[in-house]
Amino acid sequence: MSAKLIDGKAAAAQLRSAIADEVTKFRAATGRAPGLAVVLVGEDPASAVYVRSKGKATIEAGMESFEYKLSADTPEAELLDLLDRLNADPAADGILVQLPLPAHINANKVITRIDPDKDVDGFNPVNAGRLAIGLHGFVPCTPLGCLKLLRAELGDLSGKSAVVIGRSNIVGKPMALLLLGDSCTVTIAHSRTRDLPAVVRQADIVVAAVGRAEMVKGDWLKPGACVIDVGINRLDPAEPGGKGRLVGDVDFASASQVAGAITPVPGGVGPMTIACLIRNTFVSAARRAAFRYGKDL
Repeated sequence: MSAKLIDGKAAAAQLRSAIADEVTKFRAATGRAPGLAVVLVGEDPASAVYVRSKGKATIEAGMESFEYKLSADTPEAELLDLLDRLNADPAADGILVQLPLPAHINANKVITRIDPDKDVDGFNPVNAGRLAIGLHGFVPCTPLGCLKLLRAELGDLSGKSAVVIGRSNIVGKPMALLLLGDSCTVTIAHSRTRDLPAVVRQADIVVAAVGRAEMVKGDWLKPGACVIDVGINRLDPAEPGGKGRLVGDVDFASASQVAGAITPVPGGVGPMTIACLIRNTFVSAARRAAFRYGKDL
């Protein structure tokens, strides 16, 4: 059996096109464009690449991109003051602080300082609480993208058995809550889970977000399962067959022979993460302007 490939690039392009159409209507109705403020502290190369990608996607959607690049030794108080100004700035509909932050800055304090209604990353505890009790709020972009891929592939998720491997606040926990909200029966698995392969083997849906290269093998899967691979790991070039390749948390070669559908790495979840960030920024602007938009976003 050969799994269907879930094309995250195509899904993200479709979502971004729909957002761009709504932005055009928003600008005509309000006389302004939605705006995303992205704050980068330090010069981490990977973070810099992510910030550029987010800025490019924002502009392509017809929105404003505001980038704030601070030195690695910026005092925490200075960063918090910037967030206070952005919270009060009507041009900034969304605020994102690129993680990780330098060691001297308390990330939790920074995340909590962002206005929950501009927290397009969905990390503020207020938004986490909203998700937990079923209220409208912003959901972290990666699990939101995963949910959209699952709905597009499977349709109604009600009654399906889902296993989420990983319990982070950024992916694992919100992913489980989103699946629960779609009436799945959800198990959160992690490093202490007993007989993890047996647990995974019961699932119609598997979301792997544990950060271990190619951990989930094909013989862990229920035949026909839908597999969403959130992991992105660069193999050591010194390892046999490594060559610095990017791989997910799922052993794609073996899993694709058992699964019914599977996301590739790269080209699966990653593009949807950025598309959902753009989506959240537009939704923030629309809510603040009482602008009605297509609910399929």
